[in-house]
Amino acid sequence: MNAPATSYFRRVGPHRFVPTVHAGGAWAADEQHFSPLGGLVVHEILRSREQRPGLAMSRISFDILGRIGVEEFDIEVRTVRPGRTIELVEATVTIAGRDVVSARAWFLSTQDTDSVAGGAPDRLPAPESLDSWPLTSVWPGGYIRSLDTRPVGTPQPGRTTAWVRTPLDLVADEPVDPLAAFIALVDTANGIAVRQEPTKWMFPNVDLTIHLHRTPESPWTGLDTTVTFGHTGHGLTSTVLHDTRGPVGVAQQTLTIRPLD
Repeated sequence: MNAPATSYFRRVGPHRFVPTVHAGGAWAADEQHFSPLGGLVVHEILRSREQRPGLAMSRISFDILGRIGVEEFDIEVRTVRPGRTIELVEATVTIAGRDVVSARAWFLSTQDTDSVAGGAPDRLPAPESLDSWPLTSVWPGGYIRSLDTRPVGTPQPGRTTAWVRTPLDLVADEPVDPLAAFIALVDTANGIAVRQEPTKWMFPNVDLTIHLHRTPESPWTGLDTTVTFGHTGHGLTSTVLHDTRGPVGVAQQTLTIRPLD
């Protein structure tokens, strides 16, 4: 009998991966959850580009182009705009010859600006001081089952702050940069502050954009999330991102809202 998987993905080729049961989606059993896949894309970007200690990722935007099946897939990375102080990198996830995710990441030069730093919101209470919340009470799926979720206060429709962590590796038998591990949990934001029951309404996100003013460091991803539903079938999930040192940036997700008959 095979041992249970302890990661979200296994590498089966230079740029080819297989999702495990833990990557299962929340909207459909035969789809991957985007959150760990987003982290894997960052992992491949960091592995594939020439290591430049003086550059750090400042923004990454993902567009979800279609259904992400629980199938083998490839990730291709290319540098769009090389540079000494500014660099733009692009990645594409492909399943059976079909592009399902595209991503673009800006890397900017780093320097000491500690003397002028400021403007960020207050840090969150430490996750160790909070109780776990079974997110499986709201959502199904292998990815959701893998999480340790700790809300700050009582979750409310459209407004929740929570810490998220996973005991699983992103990729089997591979070291992963803390940035990739952090981003692998960010897409969870759309599921922690639901405005309507997901058994009655669909509100999947078609994208995810993350802006960072500091590189995350801790194993916890803090999500201070607000969900807005508009009047014409569109919505927005907005999140201030934290690690245990404090805020690191913001994330936005565009939602398509539809009733379930």
